[in-house]
Amino acid sequence: MMDFWIILTGSLVAATCGVLGCFLVLRKMAMVGDAISHSVLPGIAIAFLISGSRDSVLMLAGAAVLGLITVFLIQMLQQSGLQSDASIGIVFTALFAIGVILISLNASHIDLDLDCVLFGEIAYVPWDTWILNGYDMGPAAVWMLGGTLLLVLALIGLFYKQFKLCAFDPALAAAVGIPVVLFHYLLMGMVSVATVASFESVGAILVVGMLIVPASTAYLLTDRLSRMLLYSVLIGILSSAGGYYLAKWLDASIAGAMISVAGILFVLAFIFSPLHGLAARYLKRRRLKSGTGMAQA
Repeated sequence: MMDFWIILTGSLVAATCGVLGCFLVLRKMAMVGDAISHSVLPGIAIAFLISGSRDSVLMLAGAAVLGLITVFLIQMLQQSGLQSDASIGIVFTALFAIGVILISLNASHIDLDLDCVLFGEIAYVPWDTWILNGYDMGPAAVWMLGGTLLLVLALIGLFYKQFKLCAFDPALAAAVGIPVVLFHYLLMGMVSVATVASFESVGAILVVGMLIVPASTAYLLTDRLSRMLLYSVLIGILSSAGGYYLAKWLDASIAGAMISVAGILFVLAFIFSPLHGLAARYLKRRRLKSGTGMAQA
């Protein structure tokens, strides 16, 4: 039963991050996900200092607010003339450092472990259960991640056309009256919520892997957004299941093994993808050369 809960938790994280990651990859904002995953730490610390509780709703609210502040600061620096990568690096390292300082200064009052926030420990998920009226409802992380996934799917489903147009052609989206800035911040808010919801299971650093790697793999396999979303989720789930059994075999980090399997799947897609793989491009060049040679003959 423990195996089931661990794989289910990893799959929920992968599905949530996989859906959001597709839009980040298409909009060339993959590293913004990295920035948000680190910069929400002060939001978590501040929410705990204000409330004195690790209540999940308050943590999500604090993370979402800091995520939006992160995006706002990055855009402000970019508009001032600073390059995109420099803006991201400055904002997320500064906010992450503030979060570390807040936790270290209040270490005796804050029950937050930096190692847990950064790396997570998915093996402990089955032991942290949600008790409702005396009934064991199962791991709390599964309920939290399941609710986050439903929220993400509901918002993407309701505004699929708007998110799609904003991802492929923001100028056209603005021209037809779609509030591009609003959907931009809505996407960033969902990334923030997904990040903090995944902290205790896979950790902040590994959330970045789930946000980027499955979506990038799916990007190599199809040119249609609907299929890309589906492939990204399936690749993430496969990575979670395969990574768990790999970690069990190697007696290694479960979350690390999950991302390693995702990386292996990306390499396979990078080489053998029928659309954009190295093998397909090599064969295409050979056919072009042979066609050119026959025409000259």
